[in-house]
Amino acid sequence: MRIPSRLRSPWFVGVASLVVALLAVVVFYFEPQAALFDDEVNDSVPIAATLSDATSFVSLEHDTSGDLVIGMSGGDRFVRLDGLSTTNGPDLHVYLSANPFDGVEGAFDDEFIDLGVLRGNLGDQNYLLGASVDLSLYRSVVIWCDRFDAAFGAAPLPV
Repeated sequence: MRIPSRLRSPWFVGVASLVVALLAVVVFYFEPQAALFDDEVNDSVPIAATLSDATSFVSLEHDTSGDLVIGMSGGDRFVRLDGLSTTNGPDLHVYLSANPFDGVEGAFDDEFIDLGVLRGNLGDQNYLLGASVDLSLYRSVVIWCDRFDAAFGAAPLPV
């Protein structure tokens, strides 16, 4: 089968190569496919844990719901996300932030502690707090997209 000459021209090959390269950048950097799949985590509450009163997540850049509690079990403190539901995305983290949950979005990553990668966009999850973390210095927990500097949702720290 003969390929038409217009498809063999250097101009067409160059444009086609550019389109393929741009598509690769979009897929590998922006990861739009992440929003198509949910990851559910179902951590149990540690045995003999004491839990604070719950506060609720509010939506920021994406619909986010669920509760936040601070727990203590066997001398270890942890942040628990109960019934979390948010949009999946690339490079999501759980931050303990000095910014209030209803503060300026860009300030969530000014003074913060990264508790780790968000393990799932749905379900119940526990994140350990280091023994040296002074909770009085922080005001909220935020689901933060590090790649795009965007807060998906935030909840005030329980008092």
